[in-house]
Amino acid sequence: MAASGAPARASNAHQRFERYVVPEIPYLYDVARRLTGSTTEAEDLVQDTLVRALGAIERFDGERPRPWLVTILRNTNINRVRRHRPETTDTDPDSLVALEDSVDDVAAQRELADAVAELVPSLPASFRDVLDLVDRRGLSYAEAAQSLNVPVGTVMSRLHRARRRLRARLAERGLTRTSGQRS
Repeated sequence: MAASGAPARASNAHQRFERYVVPEIPYLYDVARRLTGSTTEAEDLVQDTLVRALGAIERFDGERPRPWLVTILRNTNINRVRRHRPETTDTDPDSLVALEDSVDDVAAQRELADAVAELVPSLPASFRDVLDLVDRRGLSYAEAAQSLNVPVGTVMSRLHRARRRLRARLAERGLTRTSGQRS
């Protein structure tokens, strides 16, 4: 009898996967393409994400699959980037300079991320909510509008104004949005 439970669980997992995950694959691919900038890397990232999602589908509550999947995708991408960091055994001076530059870039990005994290709580709640739903959780404008019970145009307007305020406050601190370095 115990042996019949395993196929039933596997069948249930596959049904849940088909229901919640498969419809989101094109969206995941779009997000992965933006994250990696490469079609091949995006395909690999989505494949790894799907494997992780299948392994976790039994724990998924069935609500809001897109943000759940985007979180898996982003975490998978972070892990992939960490695994593919350059080796420090190279003694070629040009490689060492490039490594130093990449360390500086990471430090600048961390400084920028820290500043954004510090500034977001000072924004009005309506701006914070939209930033959270769209930028952090990966919801579309329509999904965010539905979640907040406001028109899509309101979501777009609030998001634009929130980002504009953040850029202005970062500029006041001498941080640029694109480089993360001090001006």
